[in-house]
Amino acid sequence: MTEASMSTSIRADHPEPLWIQAVNLIKDQIATGALNAGSRLPPERELCERLGISRVTLRKALTTLVDEGILSASHGRGWYVAPSATTREWPNSLESFTETANRMGLAPSSSVLRQEIVAADLDQAEELSIAPGTPLFVLERVRLLNDVPIALDLTQVPADMVPGIVEADFRIRSLYGQLATAGLDPVKADATIEAQEADAYLADHLQLEIGKPVLVMRQLVFNGADRPLFSSVVRYRGDRYRLRTSFLRTGPARPSWGLR
Repeated sequence: MTEASMSTSIRADHPEPLWIQAVNLIKDQIATGALNAGSRLPPERELCERLGISRVTLRKALTTLVDEGILSASHGRGWYVAPSATTREWPNSLESFTETANRMGLAPSSSVLRQEIVAADLDQAEELSIAPGTPLFVLERVRLLNDVPIALDLTQVPADMVPGIVEADFRIRSLYGQLATAGLDPVKADATIEAQEADAYLADHLQLEIGKPVLVMRQLVFNGADRPLFSSVVRYRGDRYRLRTSFLRTGPARPSWGLR
């Protein structure tokens, strides 16, 4: 674990808590081989100085990694990378924005821009495997973490699948929660990701300059019977979102999504 990589990775101006940043930094160091299985981490005082965080914050990060089986603690000797850490199966779960935020210790909220029923056009009908003209619930929201705008989310759901969806208050309600109430369980998603420049509309809602980079994720989410439940286009601020992944010659990539 190099001093340079550690000292430049913790940023107080991100909505992500400092202890979460420390957790992710140590995971990255393990994934890249800077920390090997069985190796000892630097002393706590040295880690605090390098990272610019308090010992309380550091301890929260380290104990979280112990709970996940990535580190082990030896009383009086320090913190060690667990033998199985480099071959651990990282989670690759389908999470809602709210679930991700809660897992990271952040406060999610939304500003609703559109919430209406429209008739599905040919492209929407084909994507969602419904008939053209089928009532389609369209929901457009600015997604925030700790009151910081993170993404612009446009979601489309066949309206007849979720009774009462039009009346739901999506400033505070989760779409996944509404689906669960209707007995629908999202189990997988096909997704594509690309970089784009922010146009005037996006820049205004995400508090960006026009032309700044954004990450665009298009998703089609299915239930266990492979029926499409909804489609979404989420445009994330490029400075607030990242894809973290590691690659092994002996197995598949292990991706995990993280909000920065």
